[in-house]
Amino acid sequence: MVRVLVDGVSKKYGNTYALRDVSMRADDGALVCILGPSGSGKSTLLRIIAGLMRPDKGRVYFNDTDVVNLPAWERNVGFVFQNVALFPHLTVYENIAFGLKLRKVSRSEVDRRVKEMLKLIKLEGYERRKPRELSGGEAQRVAIARALVINPSVLLFDEPLGHLDAKLREELKFEIRRIVKETGKTSLYVTHDQSEAFAIADYIYVINKGVIEQGGTPIELYESPKSPFVAEFIGSTNFLKGEVIEVDKASNIVKASVGSIEIHALARADLRTGESILIGVRPEDVRVSKHIEEDLGKEPSANILAGRLVKKLFVGPYLRLEVDIGVEEPIKADVYGDRRYEYLNIEPGDRVYVVFDKPIVFKR
Repeated sequence: MVRVLVDGVSKKYGNTYALRDVSMRADDGALVCILGPSGSGKSTLLRIIAGLMRPDKGRVYFNDTDVVNLPAWERNVGFVFQNVALFPHLTVYENIAFGLKLRKVSRSEVDRRVKEMLKLIKLEGYERRKPRELSGGEAQRVAIARALVINPSVLLFDEPLGHLDAKLREELKFEIRRIVKETGKTSLYVTHDQSEAFAIADYIYVINKGVIEQGGTPIELYESPKSPFVAEFIGSTNFLKGEVIEVDKASNIVKASVGSIEIHALARADLRTGESILIGVRPEDVRVSKHIEEDLGKEPSANILAGRLVKKLFVGPYLRLEVDIGVEEPIKADVYGDRRYEYLNIEPGDRVYVVFDKPIVFKR
């Protein structure tokens, strides 16, 4: 088992930082996702860990060994790329066996390990097929087996599902987690897809413009984002620009003005009267009602705001409602399950109330 530690790594291209003082870790057997938008530096970080690129500053450790000066072939990493890049003239068996043959492993051991991999990726009986005879998902599983068969110390994935359609991505992400967990390999997985990271990862690092914004479990990142970027990137968020009116130290409740509206929120930082803040509210935490019901707004941090419905969109698993409450942007509410049908008789233009509790507060 191997622990990966990245300590203060920086990388520049010309005068532009691709990575700036990045530190992170992946514990023994953990599946860690590096999540960020295009150009955030996540693939550069993965290539530095693999030994395909050298950092300008900082160290990379496998357990207690500094591997910065080791070439890629001496680090014993398995790398799964977005572009599957199977050898088209070789069979599935030959593609998986390729790395073993380069290492001059005996024929009997090659046969044993390849058959073991075929069983792991659930492609027994596909030995003689060529890559052109495989589906996209099958080809990517073969690529994973090819990376695993050499018994790597660390397994690295660089957006391995990026070229697949939505249905295949949905199926294969769970297969990747199963395969990684069955082998017990310490794995780092780069993606720009939040739902993919949440389905796969034990731990996630959110990276933006070459800097780690936050690390945490999927639940920690979703429930307690430390910046507006993380809140928006991890899931859709309504942002309201406000100013602190009052902070109640006893209840930890903040009163803020957003235009002519007063909002109550739980303080998650040291705030002062007059300070500019951003208030973040998840659409799924917003309730829309045509009438004020008795059970609405009982919490001290609850907010009940009058508005007018401006949009109603059916988006498959949920209904998206947008309500004008008199601020810069309409506030969005997502309604899931059977509750969607409660809104059949509410149409754009109707007067409604929006209710939400415990919004997230960020300093501006």
